[in-house]
Amino acid sequence: MNLLIFFLILLLLFLLLVCSFVFSVFFLILPSLFWGAIYVPTKPEIVKKMINLADVKPGEKAIDLGSGDGRLVIALAKTGIEAHGYEINPFLVRLAQKNIRKAGISDRAFIHLKTFWKEDFSKFNIVTVYGMSHIMKKLELKLRKEIKPGAKIISNSFVFPNWRYSKKEEGVYLYENKN
Repeated sequence: MNLLIFFLILLLLFLLLVCSFVFSVFFLILPSLFWGAIYVPTKPEIVKKMINLADVKPGEKAIDLGSGDGRLVIALAKTGIEAHGYEINPFLVRLAQKNIRKAGISDRAFIHLKTFWKEDFSKFNIVTVYGMSHIMKKLELKLRKEIKPGAKIISNSFVFPNWRYSKKEEGVYLYENKN
């Protein structure tokens, strides 16, 4: 009888592992084929670096491009400012909205199920991005055209091809619009 219980527990653990893998493939990886880049969460220590480089001031507004599970939007909103995230994966949008409710900051943290390419960045003081190298040139052009003077852009891991960063901390880059 004990051997049977042992094998049943092993079977349950195996099924749990398989279900976890299937969930990851169907809800996090497979959607990226239809809705954009593969989801790679920003590490907590990088989130802290990005927030520090943003040097958030009261009354500012922030936007996170490709906001994933909302962790950066939540961290920005916890500084007291209004933060918006744009994400095109509906599963991640639901997860981010759940995380925002759980954090108790639904009054100043917002996740939008839409592409950021069609958004106007002129109302934001802070832009954060964990993009991919192939979007950085197009994003640089959009940002230079739309952001207001004094706006800050914080990029995790990827640099703009023609814009010199003001500061770099372990793979996190700060760009400033000094116009």
